[in-house]
Amino acid sequence: ELPDKVQRALFVLSCFGASSESAFVESQGLDINILKNLEIAVAEGFVDKINDQYRFAHDRIQEAAYNTIPAHRRCIIHFKYGIELSSLLIGDEDVIASVLFTAVNQLNLGGPPAVQDESHYITAARLNLRAGKKAMEMSDYETAYSYFDSGISYLRKKHWQEHYALSLELYSLAAKCALTNGDHTSLKLLSVEVAAKAHFFEDKLDVLYFETCALAYSSRLSESIEKGLDILSKLGIEVQGTNVEARVQETKDLLSAHTDDEILNSKSMTDPTMIIAMKFLGKLKLGMNHLMPKSVPYVTFKIIELSLTHGMSPVSPLGFGYYGSYLAKQGNINKGYHYVKLALSLLDKVGSRENAGEVIFVCTLVKSYVEPLQAALEYHHEGYAAAMASGDSSQAVINLLALNSSSFFAGANLQRIQEQCDNTIQLCEERKMVIFMVQAQQFQRSSTKLIGTGEEPKHSSEGRDVLASNIGIMRSYHYHTSYVSFIFRSYDDTIENIEKYFALQENTWGYLFLAYAVHAFHTGLISFWVARKSKEQRWYQRGNQSKLALRRWAESSQWTFENKWYLLEAEESFCNNDVEAAKTYYEKAIASAKLHKVRRPQHRYCSKSIHTYVTTLLFLTRVASFCILIVCSRRSLGSRAGSVFLFGVGSKRANFAAFMLAHEKYLEWVS
Repeated sequence: ELPDKVQRALFVLSCFGASSESAFVESQGLDINILKNLEIAVAEGFVDKINDQYRFAHDRIQEAAYNTIPAHRRCIIHFKYGIELSSLLIGDEDVIASVLFTAVNQLNLGGPPAVQDESHYITAARLNLRAGKKAMEMSDYETAYSYFDSGISYLRKKHWQEHYALSLELYSLAAKCALTNGDHTSLKLLSVEVAAKAHFFEDKLDVLYFETCALAYSSRLSESIEKGLDILSKLGIEVQGTNVEARVQETKDLLSAHTDDEILNSKSMTDPTMIIAMKFLGKLKLGMNHLMPKSVPYVTFKIIELSLTHGMSPVSPLGFGYYGSYLAKQGNINKGYHYVKLALSLLDKVGSRENAGEVIFVCTLVKSYVEPLQAALEYHHEGYAAAMASGDSSQAVINLLALNSSSFFAGANLQRIQEQCDNTIQLCEERKMVIFMVQAQQFQRSSTKLIGTGEEPKHSSEGRDVLASNIGIMRSYHYHTSYVSFIFRSYDDTIENIEKYFALQENTWGYLFLAYAVHAFHTGLISFWVARKSKEQRWYQRGNQSKLALRRWAESSQWTFENKWYLLEAEESFCNNDVEAAKTYYEKAIASAKLHKVRRPQHRYCSKSIHTYVTTLLFLTRVASFCILIVCSRRSLGSRAGSVFLFGVGSKRANFAAFMLAHEKYLEWVS
């Protein structure tokens, strides 16, 4: 049997887990003879010592050592160790962080019942607050929430009266972590408490903001918008309007009085109420983009106005980024590109990465109309990482959604895209983001069907409500359905869904998203196909509109849009029975796709053309024996469309060669 002092040393070691560094044990001052006694345990084989680390030889030994002291007594000892360790929180910051977590973990293993000195309740609450903040700095929001929750448990009955600031901070930060973790139930409970006990309206703003975010992430967008507008109104900020052109001109006039350098070196916003108001403005965009897209520019202009008047806040780069996107959507891509670059520069100046994920997201979408798309894909990875680091899951998800769409348009491997979709849906499920999950499921459905493994997504009741009521989501659904139907040459389904898509088109697209170009290109192909079959002029006109849009974008980025423009020109010529023009444009589309490649070996998409076209699976109704799978990578899309054309004009040998090339590219794409 081991001596009592050795058993005591083993118990102390067991309180800190399965192992501890000898330097750590020695530094704690818990028992001056603990190292000597642990050496005896090592000699007896109960503990291993490897590289100055003491480790129990078996978990059963640790359990037995821990159980040598009764449970109620262990709690008191844990708490005592936590208090003693907290006195060591001085010196090197890295050491402090390690000791802080150890000390607070010991306090919480003891819990409120172990407190014997009344003053230690507040000490424990403050230490948990400090540990929670440190965990947030490390982007560990689940651990941070557990610290804030433990801190709240140490607060006594009259804490709102006697320790108001501490109580408010614990509840507010716990609410932020609950939002980040997708724990909307805890968020609601915390918010109710703050709403009832906070002394001033301004003190409630943080949790009201988190509530607004939670509504926006779920299927309750209307409530989120209404709540946000109401709070802004109480703060004296109105964002609605009736004349967007006049507001655009006011914003242009305001910006004309400032150079880029002056904007980048503007003062920082210091008014706490104005700072939180800017947060509400930034979050309003999410719901309005879906339900009230024509009102979104007013929010953008207000952010810029307040930034130039009161100073720059972490939301300011978002305003300039969306302003650039708005200008680009109106046709001035170069000016829009200028402002998104300014927004990214401003992001570094404001000293906060709080909204970096969304800033990178919106700026990358405009960059995609100027820079090679494959080069821009990496920005969404950066945006995702920045959003997760700041604890904003919504910003992380929108970057994943954009990455999925952009990768698809750029011709990335479909198996990889499927994995990306799975990860996106999983994050949405974990964080209870119903609207984003429905969007991801739509995209996943299209990609899996093109591979041949697709099943219909299983929507929750909330998801079904979103599909039935949200205009933007409905529009996206009809686009995806019409696209897949077109690929499989299901004429009636294509017509039904593309008609519904066009019926909803005018109510959406407040900014220049890449999806705008993706949709324009695919609806152009669909429209020319329907025009050839139906002989209806309206389909020809729709196809022509898409072609003109792609031609304009090709002026800003040949890499991304030239081959697509040529292909629509070929399809239009095919409609007009202009054989020579169609042949010329098909060849130009293939040549342009082959020419515009990103030759960067380190790039994850370097094996593909810069803008590999998304898929085509075509049943060749004109020759039953040629019912083969075909993909439209940039090069193979031209090959497929060209092969259909060549067969139609009698070039069967050239047709077969083009189809074989398309089939080869398909196999590369889905493998």
